[in-house]
Amino acid sequence: MTALEIQVGIAEYKIAKMPNRLVTFGLGSCVGMSLYDRVNKLGGLIHIMLPDSTMFKQQSIKQGKFANTGIPLLVSELLNSGGKMAYLEAKLVGGAQMFDGFDTFKIGQRNIEKCSQILHQIGIKVVAQETGGNQGRTMILDTTTGKVYIRVLGSQLKVI
Repeated sequence: MTALEIQVGIAEYKIAKMPNRLVTFGLGSCVGMSLYDRVNKLGGLIHIMLPDSTMFKQQSIKQGKFANTGIPLLVSELLNSGGKMAYLEAKLVGGAQMFDGFDTFKIGQRNIEKCSQILHQIGIKVVAQETGGNQGRTMILDTTTGKVYIRVLGSQLKVI
């Protein structure tokens, strides 16, 4: 079977089974979060822009944009596709502060904290993360192995 590389855009989430890969680009202050069912070889990836949707009144906003709405939706989709809660593990990438002195809202840090809080509340363990700093990242989830590959411009590929 030929593996596909499925792109996950900003404020989107997608799931895939082995041997496919999920990839998201441009993780600055945004957080990429993978969920992986290590037994059923099923994974999901979400590109979160903001921690919380409660200050936004529009109902038509993409729910994948926010940690508080997107994470539960991704979990639900994985479970509906045969994943098991007991086998899910999370990895977090991104949450950078891209511009020193200009990020007074600390969106990256707040995104990381909110993702971690929600995962803890629903009982999913964060097994690895590559977060913070001041560089953008690309994140790739390999659904065959559960490994996450991280690419930073000018650096070697990192695996978590």
